[in-house]
Amino acid sequence: MRALFLIPGDAVRQLQALPAVAAVADQLSAQVQVVCAPSAAPCWGLLPAVEKVIPFDFAAATLADWANLLGSVREPDFQLCINLARGRQVDLMLSMSHIPTRIAAGGFSATETVAAATSAWADQSLEAYLRPIGVGLDAAAFRLTVPRADLDKAAAQLPAGDGPLLLLAPRGDAGDWPAQQWQALPGLVAARLPGLRSLTLPALAGGSPRTRAALLAAADVVLASDGPSIELALLLGIPLVALGRSADSLPQRQGVQGLASADSLSTLEPGPVLAALGLA
Repeated sequence: MRALFLIPGDAVRQLQALPAVAAVADQLSAQVQVVCAPSAAPCWGLLPAVEKVIPFDFAAATLADWANLLGSVREPDFQLCINLARGRQVDLMLSMSHIPTRIAAGGFSATETVAAATSAWADQSLEAYLRPIGVGLDAAAFRLTVPRADLDKAAAQLPAGDGPLLLLAPRGDAGDWPAQQWQALPGLVAARLPGLRSLTLPALAGGSPRTRAALLAAADVVLASDGPSIELALLLGIPLVALGRSADSLPQRQGVQGLASADSLSTLEPGPVLAALGLA
């Protein structure tokens, strides 16, 4: 079985699709290829089941780009396509691809259309695309595996000591929790939890998702407003406080909570953050 996924969007969107792609690869013993934006392609290096990534700019593709993509997807003998893209060009391309099973939310190229998602959590919402092919999805149970070599490299970057590690991942833009609050937080936490170690990650911005995943895997708890870091922490099963995320956009499991709305981070006080970390 060969399966093709078309997944437009940024790194966050790719990371949210990892559990679904892994489920198809595992339950159908499928060889999987993914078409995604060039800037987001490194995310798929986290999932060994993906044998090939085809970089493709859905937003700015020309007719020649679509023709080249058609050539790329017609050459392998794909039996299945799960298409998260929308538009006439992608429908034209897929209708000429000879892939017999094409699942999408709509469009004239789909051989099977899916109903609206029943979960507000993006990872689990992709279950609707897998149900027609008999694949189950428990996104909350999926765990990303980080290679030992990556963990060893990350260990060399961690603060010295054996106390608990708080990893901070600010988004860093104008709408984020203010920089002075991020900078002051480790001291506030350390006053309540002696021996605390902390590390602040820069926004992903083209950096390696594998390196970031390894650093996150070393943390005891993560406080993040950066989208890719939030998604990686969820995939790794690390305790997480996600700033600017609503509860229904996160898995309902112990150790995971959202705090404040995205448009109110600039006025968020340290008290609720400390409470969310269990240190009030």
